[in-house]
Amino acid sequence: MTTPAAPASRIPEAVHRRRWAILGVLMLSLLIVVLDNSILNVAIKTISTPAPTGLGATQSELEWAINAYTLVFAGLLFTAGLLGDRLGRKKVLLGGLAVFGIGSALAAFSGSPGELIGFRAVMGLGAAFVMPATLAVLMNVFERDEQPKAIGIWAGGVGLAIAIGPITGGVLLDHFWWGSVFLINVPIVVLALGLMLWLVPDSRDPNPGRIDPVGVLLSVVGLVLLVYGIIKGGQLADFTDATVLSTIGAGLAVLVAFVVFEKRSDHPSIDVRYFKNKVFSAAIAAIALVFFALMGVTFFSVFYTQSVRGYSPLQTGLLMLPLAAAQMIFAPRARLLVDRFGNKATTTGGMVLIAAMLAAFATLEADTPIWLLEVIFFLMGTGMAHIMTPVSVVIMQALPREKAGSASALSNTFRQVGGALGIAVLGSVLSTSYRTGIEDKLGPLPADVRHTAGESIEATLGVAEKLGPQGRALVHPAHDAFLHAMHITALWGAGIAVIGAIVVALFLPGKAPARQAGDQEQELVAAE
Repeated sequence: MTTPAAPASRIPEAVHRRRWAILGVLMLSLLIVVLDNSILNVAIKTISTPAPTGLGATQSELEWAINAYTLVFAGLLFTAGLLGDRLGRKKVLLGGLAVFGIGSALAAFSGSPGELIGFRAVMGLGAAFVMPATLAVLMNVFERDEQPKAIGIWAGGVGLAIAIGPITGGVLLDHFWWGSVFLINVPIVVLALGLMLWLVPDSRDPNPGRIDPVGVLLSVVGLVLLVYGIIKGGQLADFTDATVLSTIGAGLAVLVAFVVFEKRSDHPSIDVRYFKNKVFSAAIAAIALVFFALMGVTFFSVFYTQSVRGYSPLQTGLLMLPLAAAQMIFAPRARLLVDRFGNKATTTGGMVLIAAMLAAFATLEADTPIWLLEVIFFLMGTGMAHIMTPVSVVIMQALPREKAGSASALSNTFRQVGGALGIAVLGSVLSTSYRTGIEDKLGPLPADVRHTAGESIEATLGVAEKLGPQGRALVHPAHDAFLHAMHITALWGAGIAVIGAIVVALFLPGKAPARQAGDQEQELVAAE
């Protein structure tokens, strides 16, 4: 009798009644954070086009335009979560949305790739304060028995953003300049701010942790150095270069120092004791590995559809619709499979499906029927939906309710780091493989443009267009070199997904009797 009564007294009745409306506002806030990256995916080819159409960004600059956002986002998530716990999640959400909106407006009017990279970092700063607060508020307005359903709907919101992002980006690029893909965020931010002021209650941790500036600095510096070294290696097509090796080595050394510092700190950003629990660690690893693979494949699939197949940005957005539709359909229902088969079987199956679809990318050619790509995207979205929902529930319920901001930050940190490393590593594999395949075809070009032309398919096609009739001989070799590079990159991504499948198959829990589920959650909370 006592146990059922406790939750009712904790959540005010007025908040409980409007909990689904609050979830809608939280999903709108989440939507703009995810929407921005999904819109950017279809715009990267346009941004790489020389002015006035684009900014003439190189492939490495495009990777940085994406990773400047994700690295700042990932590096500040824990500090943002702690500030939300201390100052109040609603205040942090409002401030984060405002910064994100300002960064979006500035990015829209960037005059160079360098400016775009800088303003993307500002957007990442705002997003870092939005993402963990949305899940933390969710965990404080829903009772534990409704949390899996709410998290499933929240995860479905990610699928919605992935769905409408590329299509919205394609429509905007068909009618406006490239900066419109960032400017579109501003009215959504204004709407979200108004609804949040009206509907969302504030909450905070009665015993918040202390801010860890040294840990934040070490994590950001370490990740930036590591990603810079990986991207530079791909740009040079030489991972034995002294600069590349020293930068990667320095990044790894700083990250090791970060882990040591966190273990010894009495107020760490990341409580490494949680990682002693194999279930918790496996769930975190699953998120990181699936986004490593997914972000990498999204990056190269845009060049496949636009540069090789000749589709417009809008058509590319429509082609990616099955990926998002599958997430929207299956994410809210994934808990039904978990109830029937358990976390282990559901998540492992999702990982295996993603690995198979990444391997299927290695079979695509310039004339492959496009419906096969649609099937691949749909099945990839299905796999993701059956990974994200169960592992998000495991992670969010592993910590006490008042630490929801930290749990959300931990989940999203590893998701963003996994995605950033996926773009860096798989982008570098793509760049290195492409340069290797096209180099012997660039001999007739002037020496001063040969290196630039070999960096990406878009660079080669840009040079070919400037050369006129003489450049047409480069188009077919560029397509062949890109397809070969895409096949290699896809197989790398598939290998990463296989590793993820092995991890979750070994360490996630199987199906447990219904009455033991609560005991299992308590074990996770107590794990050190």
